[in-house]
Amino acid sequence: MTQYDYDLFTIGAGSGGVRASRVAASLGVRVAVAEERYLGGTCVNVGCVPKKLLVYAAHYREEFHDAAGFGWTVGESRFDWSRLIANKNTEIQRLNGVYEKLLGNAGVEIIDGSAHLVDAHTVAVGDKNFTAETILIAAGGWPSVPDIPGIEHVITSNEAFFLEQLPERIVVVGGGYIAVEFAGVFHGLGAQVTQLYRGPLFLRGFDDDVREALAEEMRKKGVDLRFDTNVSKIDKQNGALNVTLADGSAIQADVVMYATGRRPKIDGLGLEAAGVELNPYGAIVVDRYSRSSVSNIYAVGDCTDRINLTPVAIKEGQAFAETVFGGQPTKPDHTIVPSAVFSQPPIGSVGLTEAEAGEARPIDVYISRFRPMKHTLTGSEERTTMKLIVDRDTDRVLGCHMVGADAAEIIQGIAIALKCGATKAQFDATVGIHPTAAEEFVTMRDKRPDV
Repeated sequence: MTQYDYDLFTIGAGSGGVRASRVAASLGVRVAVAEERYLGGTCVNVGCVPKKLLVYAAHYREEFHDAAGFGWTVGESRFDWSRLIANKNTEIQRLNGVYEKLLGNAGVEIIDGSAHLVDAHTVAVGDKNFTAETILIAAGGWPSVPDIPGIEHVITSNEAFFLEQLPERIVVVGGGYIAVEFAGVFHGLGAQVTQLYRGPLFLRGFDDDVREALAEEMRKKGVDLRFDTNVSKIDKQNGALNVTLADGSAIQADVVMYATGRRPKIDGLGLEAAGVELNPYGAIVVDRYSRSSVSNIYAVGDCTDRINLTPVAIKEGQAFAETVFGGQPTKPDHTIVPSAVFSQPPIGSVGLTEAEAGEARPIDVYISRFRPMKHTLTGSEERTTMKLIVDRDTDRVLGCHMVGADAAEIIQGIAIALKCGATKAQFDATVGIHPTAAEEFVTMRDKRPDV
């Protein structure tokens, strides 16, 4: 008889927690996972998956318009928000079931309910206590909103997926990828969208040329972007919301959505009782192997605030299981991680931005802006932007960035090249696929002059 009920108890059945639990179970250890909501975590339920489905839906309006240039006559179209949400919900429920089967088939016990630590080896779920040799915190993140008058009237991305009807007018507050993506979704589906951001330009952390290019394209499409703008209060008036800005002006809206950041979802987990150290931003402090300040407690995913992306959480969960239960100490690799913003048009990015690369070395920059072939017949003024940042001394490609159709699909492939240390000469030696937008990455020859 062993000392504990389980070898591993995981709190949270999102991407990182599920991967860690399944891999650990496959290695022969006894695993339980507690989840208080739905299996799959943020990504499956109120994140990546439903968001991408809404992004697909939002593209159809432009596709119907563009079809005329290719000889198609499209009849009267009508969008039904309730049907989209119902179909989305059906797909998410299917995925919840898939996750349940994956865990069950792996031999992981699923415990429904909110879990918290009693001590370093004890987890309470409801009125039951469970002991485990190792505990993994994979509780994810949660939307964070500022404390301003009227904040109770707003929604976050969590609620946006379940609105009963499409708003005619919506104000989206925030400048991160969630705000940008939802601004594009609501606009594409027919709403009047105003996006507010307190800084001079949204998508902080992305390459500046990418940020500027996307802002230009969104404004062309009709999204009202307002930077250096703060909300002072929100009032409900005659069934609508009145958003008062810091300069005294106001915007009328049916819905106000805040996407002003996310924070680790650690409230009520009892981390203090177990002695788990947090950083000043409320994230669990971990070492390179995802171990916390308590030797048998680990953490992966958004609650550690390293790189808050689903594939990164999965890698962290895999590495944790291999380290602790597989006898193969593995550090998750957080370098050269590709990312995408499913804006309209989308962004794909991997490696360093121009500002980051230029801080430590001389660089060469290659940039191209062009009208995609598709739009030579549609009449659209949308333009694609592509950019390469190259180490001048070694010729290694340090960063690759794109704004345009299929950016995420293209950058995923190029990320492999950057991970392998590809040089600009190797990009140049690669034969392009013609005619594609992607071939531009292997045909850019002219360096941007140094400023």
